[in-house]
Amino acid sequence: MPVDVEEYYRRYGPMVLRRCRSLLKREELAVDAMQDTFVQVLRHQETLEGTAPSSLLYRIATNVCLNRIRTQRRHPEDADDELLDRIASLDDAEPRVLARNLIDRLFARDPVSTREIALLHLVDGLTLEEVAGEVGLSVSGVRKRLRPLKDRLAGLSGV
Repeated sequence: MPVDVEEYYRRYGPMVLRRCRSLLKREELAVDAMQDTFVQVLRHQETLEGTAPSSLLYRIATNVCLNRIRTQRRHPEDADDELLDRIASLDDAEPRVLARNLIDRLFARDPVSTREIALLHLVDGLTLEEVAGEVGLSVSGVRKRLRPLKDRLAGLSGV
């Protein structure tokens, strides 16, 4: 039996939008990503199981947002808009740039799934067990992925 996408949208839409906002930091991008999340569900509704819909939607939203972040880095839509955004937020640009550089250095050698694990655990505050359930790994597998990141972070903060 296919999942009820309309019911999912009513019930879980706010949760998905919060997730998209936390990752993308811009309202219009977050709303678009939320819509794309439900488009994915609509496309695959015949094959999706109705168990754990919040976990499913959370994971789809995370992947949609991470894909948008990667695409934006590879193909900025408009360099002039990006420059205007930087000028408009000049007062707080330095901490963001430093944080972005730190994150890029931290994840440079890791697969995208490791970034997802780190976001779920370190930013969203999910327990190791919850992260393991979300990404389909064991708790020890999640720990194994996070350990080198924590070591590198400690090394970077000493720089």
